[in-house]
Amino acid sequence: MNKPLRRVAIFCGLLIFALLVRDNWLQFVRADELNANPKNKRVQIERYSNERGNIIVDGKPITGSVDSGDNFYAFKRTYIDGPMWAPVTGYASQAFDANQLEKIEDGILTGNDDRLFFDRTLSMFTGQKKKGGDVVTTLNGAAQKAAFNGLGNKTGAVVAIEPSTGKILALASTPSYDPGSFAGYHDKDAQAWQALEKDKNKPKMNRALREIYPPGSVFKVVTAAAALESGKVTDINAATDTPEGWKIPLSTVPMKNQHGGCENASLNEALRISCNSVFAKLGDDVGRDKMLETAEKFGFNAEQFTPVRSAASVYDKNADRGGNALSSIGQFNTATTPLQMAMVTAAIANDGKLMKPYMVDQLTAPNLDIIKKTEPEEMSRPLSQKNAQLIQQMMENVVEKGTGGNAAVGMDGVKVGGKTGTAQHGEKNAKRPYAWFISYARTAQGSPVAVAVIVEDSQGTDRGDISGGGLAAPIAKAVMKAVLKSKS
Repeated sequence: MNKPLRRVAIFCGLLIFALLVRDNWLQFVRADELNANPKNKRVQIERYSNERGNIIVDGKPITGSVDSGDNFYAFKRTYIDGPMWAPVTGYASQAFDANQLEKIEDGILTGNDDRLFFDRTLSMFTGQKKKGGDVVTTLNGAAQKAAFNGLGNKTGAVVAIEPSTGKILALASTPSYDPGSFAGYHDKDAQAWQALEKDKNKPKMNRALREIYPPGSVFKVVTAAAALESGKVTDINAATDTPEGWKIPLSTVPMKNQHGGCENASLNEALRISCNSVFAKLGDDVGRDKMLETAEKFGFNAEQFTPVRSAASVYDKNADRGGNALSSIGQFNTATTPLQMAMVTAAIANDGKLMKPYMVDQLTAPNLDIIKKTEPEEMSRPLSQKNAQLIQQMMENVVEKGTGGNAAVGMDGVKVGGKTGTAQHGEKNAKRPYAWFISYARTAQGSPVAVAVIVEDSQGTDRGDISGGGLAAPIAKAVMKAVLKSKS
């Protein structure tokens, strides 16, 4: 071979080598990145080329797939009671991608997950159409319906948890939206999406997991736990050294109480009538570090994954004495998701053991084989069994003799513990307050349910009539009764 031909051959060889390197780089190194690129419409088209698996509640699907009549997207996602279940399912849209369970478990639902390789291979030989697997949730249909109907036209959220396992039984958020309204790829789907995007009421916001609120007085159970765990209180019925006009540290401002009878009130009585002065002083006595430690054992200052991500609740790590005292009654910078307050309540109801919350019980193949099953997992021990049972006594006193009477379920052999909260917010507390209620139901076999309810805004309710006991407690009661009846 002469020299010019040799050079051409070498050059062509280098081109072929470069092409092979580039091809392998795209197929193996950048494959996942390109597949995940939102501009790659082939992924979306393939996602809806076959029937999507379903999300299951109580053994029945709350989702479906129908022929979309589209040249590119063969199947469109449908939803049963879409607005009620939207905080659980999220959406799967041909035009606007997916979120929440629909996104997290997309591989199972589309049938593309590596764990479904055998099913895909078998379908090639049998001629059966490819189909996705199912996501079986922990949700209780009756509890979810009670939560959603209880919220009605109010803005708010409800979370219910099974304390012994961490299973999420209800996850409601209002106002909500119908994920089926924009599941397709047509003008009407785009219009529905744009209307939701522009809605000032934020119906797509998952308030149960993603919104953080000042907790107000429901946070006092965390302060009670810190006081007991630190040894600052050993007898819940003993008088505390709390003057009526106790002043906030580093300030000349006296702490205000909504009721009389707070001077030197016992911890038990202070929780029953919700004394700000007693709990603010206890927070100061315990100190910021111990308050922070207790709050973080309950889950504060960390995101939670259910597997849908929940925003991190906040207890200020750098608060001064005055800030810590205010934080101890759920004010200052303290902020929490409804999920977080349900976790606090569940830990108390479960004798001090906090279980990791989760809403996916198992993933199944199209032939119903179990691919993965979630096992309950202990997350932490925020307080001892003894101290948890002391707080149970206090919370049950709130329902039996205090502001939480509207949560009493009136069922034989069932005790209910609760705590009301009315959280002020806005500049100079000018905005309508939030109404909170946390509670659990307890039987001789243990506690089957713990609930957190927040009513962010109740139209038509006078500001003075907004209270956790009046607005939120009846919703918690309905959810607890639904769970108790489903287990009877």
